[in-house]
Parts: sequence; structure tokens; C-alpha cells
Amino acid sequence: MLIFFVGALHSCEKEITVDLPTVASQIVVEGSIEQGRPPLVLLTRSQGYFEEVSLSALEELIVKGAAVYVSNGETEVQLDEICASNIPDDLLPLLTEATGFSPEALALIDICVYTSLNPIIWGEVDTRYDLRVEADGEVLTSTTKINKLVELDSVWFSIPGDAQSDDSLGFANAILTDPDTLGNAYRWFARRINRYPAWSEHAGEVKDPSFIAPFGSAIDDAFFNGLTFEFVSLRGVLPNSTKEDDTNSEFGFYKVGDTVVVRGCVIDRGALAYISSFEDQVASQGSPFASPANIESNITGGLGAWIGYGASYDTIICTAP
Repeated sequence: MLIFFVGALHSCEKEITVDLPTVASQIVVEGSIEQGRPPLVLLTRSQGYFEEVSLSALEELIVKGAAVYVSNGETEVQLDEICASNIPDDLLPLLTEATGFSPEALALIDICVYTSLNPIIWGEVDTRYDLRVEADGEVLTSTTKINKLVELDSVWFSIPGDAQSDDSLGFANAILTDPDTLGNAYRWFARRINRYPAWSEHAGEVKDPSFIAPFGSAIDDAFFNGLTFEFVSLRGVLPNSTKEDDTNSEFGFYKVGDTVVVRGCVIDRGALAYISSFEDQVASQGSPFASPANIESNITGGLGAWIGYGASYDTIICTAP
């Protein structure tokens, strides 16, 4: 009887083919502006879920030759296009920071960003910035604001009290006092600026080529408005990193001997909605129980985000207690 039942189940199998709808490619904006720094805009095109993922395929998605404008309400400036294939060495850190790609990766793919060395359009606190992109016959627009700064009260390194496997690994900690005005939002970045030791396969390289936002980096003050509170942060990791400390037990931890520059930012509500929805999508990938949701872009006519950062900086020296 059991053999008959199994055979009956097998005979009921049917191959099902699902025709997924074709979605038109859209321009994706990854743009930011910070006080005292130039605007940075990276343009790519979206691709289908099952399309090829490779360096050559990624390079084909980069939008070049666009006209990109940023206005502060009084002055509008067209940004310059800077590409990895012809960038001066002194501007390479700017491209690395804008894209998150290491200098080694930039040598393999011709990534372009749009920026301006004209300080008249560099970021200022409490100022609104309009973005306009004209590319491939399309026009995209967005607005963001660099809100007033809220600096971190203090930052430090701590090793968990129950650390057993490696008592040199720990977390970044900070205290923030939130203003008594509901609706403030924040984002945390950090960067290790010390170099890998001589025995490492990355000997001599700065550990983090750019500031990295860990997962769960953005939050609003809905639950702590007007309060002083303490929080703990894991170490952020660049996507697809194969470095030894991103693939072994050090993953997500800072280490005794690290020098960490912290970048605490205030952001507007549109930026918060984008970042939170993006991180929700990343967290739910592969889960059959996750609720589908669209990323909340603040770009009109396309996808992505244009984010104003009011940033303050501090440094943590990771030492043993």
C-alpha cells in the first residue's frame, strides 16, 4: 500500500512554469551631501532579479554622460563626471567613499560619480538641497535637507563581559542626547583607519577604505524623544567582502588595537524611510515568511535616494580594559 501511495504522489507531479512580468529598467540614484563636503551622486540602472551579476554586467549598468544639477535655493551647479579610468590619484579616496568600492575593485571596473569641487555648492547645515538628473531622455528630481547637528556625547570601546573565545573583540558604544523635538532621525557610520599587520594578506592596507553603516544603522526618536540614551553598535562590513576579519570569528567586531573614526549623522525623514525599507528588504531576502514591500525611494521619476547628512565625528581607540 505504501509503495502504491508513493507512486501515486509521484504520478501527480507536474512541472509548472511561471512567466515573470518584464519590468522596465529604471535609473537608480545613490546621492548624498554633507556639511563642508561636495555632493556625490552615483547613477546606475536597475536590472531583473535573474539577470547576470558580474563585474562586466555591473559596468554596463552605470549611467554615464548624464547632466546632474544640485541647487541650494540660491545657486544651481552642474556636477562634474569623474570616472575611475581617468581619476587623479588624489581624488581616488573620494571615489572610494562615494561608491564603497576598494581601490583594487575600482581598477577592474570603470565606475563614475558626479560631484563638484566648487565650494559654493558644498553642504551647509540647516540648508535644503534640490537634485535634478537628466539622463537617457529621463528627468529625475529629489529634495533633501542637512538638519542641525546633534553630536554624540561620548563614544568608547567595550569587550562583552562573557567573552570567552577571544577577549580582544568588542563593540563600539555611544551616548546621545536627543533634542526635545519629536521627529529627529539619525544614522551611524564607522571606519577603522589603522592598517592590517604584516602577517595579513592585506598587509599595510587601511582596514576600512570608507565609512560603513552597519545593519540597523538608522533610527528615529519615537521611543526616546528628549532623552539621553546609550547604544551599542556592531562593526559594519562591506558587501561581498572576502577579507579574513570579515569571514572569521572577527566578523562584526572591533578589535583591541583598532582606531575607529565614528560618523554620527542627523538625517531627514525621507532618508530614514528609504534606509529602513532598504534594510528590511535585505533582511528578508530568501525568507518565505517575509512580507513583500517596496523600498521607499525619495526620487521622483526613478529609484534610490538623495540624502543630506549633518555629520559629527569622534574617535575610539580600542584598548583592553
